[in-house]
Amino acid sequence: MKRTKISHLLRTEPRQQTVLVQGWVRTFRNNQFIAINDGSTIHNIQAVVELNSQEENLLKRVTTGACVAVTGELIPSPAKGQAVEIKVKQLEILGDSDAEKFPLQPKRHSLEFLREIAHLRVRTNTISAVMRVRHAMAFAVHQFFNERGFYYVHTPVITGSDAEGAGAMFRVTTLDLNKPARTPEGAIDVKQDFFGRETNLTVSGQLEGETYAMALGEIYTFGPTFRAENSNTARHLAEFWMIEPEMAFYDINDNMQLAQDFLQYLAKYALDHCADDLAFLDKRAAEEEAAKPQDQRSELGLLDRLKFVVENDFQRLSYTEAIDILKNSNPNKKKKFQYLIENWGTDLQSEHERYLVEKHFKKPVILYNYPKEIKAFYMRHNEDGKTVAAMDVLFPGIGEIIGGSQREERYDVLLKRVQDLKLPEKELWWYLDLRKFGSAPHSGFGLGFERLIQFVTGMTNIRDVIPYPRYPGSAEF
Repeated sequence: MKRTKISHLLRTEPRQQTVLVQGWVRTFRNNQFIAINDGSTIHNIQAVVELNSQEENLLKRVTTGACVAVTGELIPSPAKGQAVEIKVKQLEILGDSDAEKFPLQPKRHSLEFLREIAHLRVRTNTISAVMRVRHAMAFAVHQFFNERGFYYVHTPVITGSDAEGAGAMFRVTTLDLNKPARTPEGAIDVKQDFFGRETNLTVSGQLEGETYAMALGEIYTFGPTFRAENSNTARHLAEFWMIEPEMAFYDINDNMQLAQDFLQYLAKYALDHCADDLAFLDKRAAEEEAAKPQDQRSELGLLDRLKFVVENDFQRLSYTEAIDILKNSNPNKKKKFQYLIENWGTDLQSEHERYLVEKHFKKPVILYNYPKEIKAFYMRHNEDGKTVAAMDVLFPGIGEIIGGSQREERYDVLLKRVQDLKLPEKELWWYLDLRKFGSAPHSGFGLGFERLIQFVTGMTNIRDVIPYPRYPGSAEF
């Protein structure tokens, strides 16, 4: 008999039809009621074992964490909170679970503890809900771009360039670390390495993505990226996924509109397709907020934040306008900001971004035209000589969620910027080459996928929205 997923059964009209369910035991009460979950939904289905209808030794093996197969009749449930249940005819243990050693007993576990058992934590309601939402968001990303005629490009994971100019990259090498090949001068001879040069894990697919936008028009990348920053915070990972569209013939305004359309599409998709998981996560987030001091609580619940994004047109204003607002704000005047705003040119912090969104405008915000000194080399210089056509999208509860810009398409301007910043011109020859052969105005942005999942699920630590988090000192699984 073919298995039926629990998510389907819970929507099925019970007519005493015989069904087969396979899943993992969450609880077994009174030697009669088995709560089974198969991962297809946050909800369990109850299987009712008739007393004395099963061998005693078999029932002793029905413990939390065990994998079972249940065949029986789907009937209306008299219990509160569930429409159907299964009247068991046949019970089979597919995989035993040591009841005493199984670490996920039916009680609340801390997220810190669950990270220590990352191979099992997805069996909890919280992490399974997050991962189902993560899947839905990944699907929605591809659907959004496909509907708009974008092409999906797989940019390289191994690269010789540093798109951000930060230098915090993971080295890729096959050299013997105990006795590496050396030049006559005593330096490590990278020509003896696998690629014949220094290579690293990528921090961004943007530069390579631009090359394909210059032929295909509109492309996007969606893949893993890596940062070797020694940051042990709730906002940083060493391995994470990035979504990076690059579009020919888009100026900064086109770029801002695409970013707004994209984020509103994703938020609406979550609301429309992840209702059960979001309802659970909304309740969980509310409990977490209630435990905080009154002045640190968010005014919006999880579902409210998603609706806030879908229902509001994003406020657009220049960096200069934002600085004026922040300088004259009460938190700045009363020195309640941790980082006070004093001068134009200050790099904004999360507290400033959230103030603009949550307190001042009460809607998502897109800031544009940032000082060139605090932005990357590839961003288009504006005519004022002071700013670049950069843009950041700011969200409630999280601050910056998207960063992007119109890219510099003028060869002489880009070359001077590379030289002024003393970037390796020889390694960027191919990127500069694009500006020699049919250059065109073009734009793009980057969205950290885990940052998006944090926003959609309300999880406060980024390590809890990726299956196996990589951070300093942790690569066990």
